[in-house]
Amino acid sequence: MEICSMNENENVSTCSSNTMSMDCFMVLSTPAQKIGITVLCCFFGTVCIFENSLVLYLIFSSIKIRRKPSYVFISSLALADLLASINFVGSFIRFHVFEVTDSRDIFLLKLGAVNTAFTASLGSLLLMALDRYVCICKPSEYKIIITRKKALVALAVLWMTTMVIAFLPLMGWNCCTLNSTCSELFPFLDDKYLSSWISLVMILLVCIIYAYMHVLWKAHKHTAYMEKRQTQAVQQNAKMRLDVTLAKTLAIVLTVLMVCWSPMLALMMYSIFVSLNNHIKKVFAFCSTLCLVNSMVNPIVYALRSRELRSSLRNACSWCRKKLKIPGSNQEVDSTQKLSTIGTVCEDAGCSTDWPQPKSEL
Repeated sequence: MEICSMNENENVSTCSSNTMSMDCFMVLSTPAQKIGITVLCCFFGTVCIFENSLVLYLIFSSIKIRRKPSYVFISSLALADLLASINFVGSFIRFHVFEVTDSRDIFLLKLGAVNTAFTASLGSLLLMALDRYVCICKPSEYKIIITRKKALVALAVLWMTTMVIAFLPLMGWNCCTLNSTCSELFPFLDDKYLSSWISLVMILLVCIIYAYMHVLWKAHKHTAYMEKRQTQAVQQNAKMRLDVTLAKTLAIVLTVLMVCWSPMLALMMYSIFVSLNNHIKKVFAFCSTLCLVNSMVNPIVYALRSRELRSSLRNACSWCRKKLKIPGSNQEVDSTQKLSTIGTVCEDAGCSTDWPQPKSEL
């Protein structure tokens, strides 16, 4: 495929109508590249849809779990990852593999849907980081500061804000309407809008990192404190251990987020200042699939590290086996119920006001 080289005037004139040439953006030129990107998107997308749907089911099927603010934020993250997987895979394969083009408004509508989901996913991680920050730094005030109602209001504001920001190009902030320089990575997208969106993402990441630095520092202090208070009740120690586990879980999620998003963000920033060739655009296309990896890893982390979600999953599996009348299911149900009973000592461990609080440290 030829390397597209357009000066600014040509770019503007091409965007003066409702359509523009998409040849510069369809960079997958060989069947091997198209097959590779299709396999990656279909595999990651299918796993993401299954996992995030499962997480949403486990949360909303349990009254006890869905009432907790921490799991309200987790459900928002799972919903965002689910929508991102569906929208991204469908739009990405349709454009890069089948080379099907749309009008400007339809394309920006699809791009806005993908942008909304991924930005909401990042915003949900920020709210989860703030939730852990309040939980560990102000445990005695947690149930007052973080309530389910406040969590729902925060998520409503988050989703409305991300939708407005994501659909700004559709509402007029695009290079065709403004006769400005178009992005070399996204059709119809204005370079200034892309730089603004990157700045927003970087601000969110800095806020998340700042919150997690305090969360992990406090978690370390909690661990040291537990070792000094071995004579405390088992329930109190269990609550503190579970909270430290949740903090480490979210730290893992953040690490995965940085690894999966950094290459794409770096190439976006690079495209603003330097003209890209087709090779770099191909690298960007494959790096874009890393965002699906992030959406795929999040539910795995929750399933492996959240005791309540594991218990809910065991209950669901036991119920299915009982309905299918699989031998041994009754014993497993009894065992699961016992585990659930034992786990009730931690049911309020998100941030219980009953924690022992060392005056010298907290």
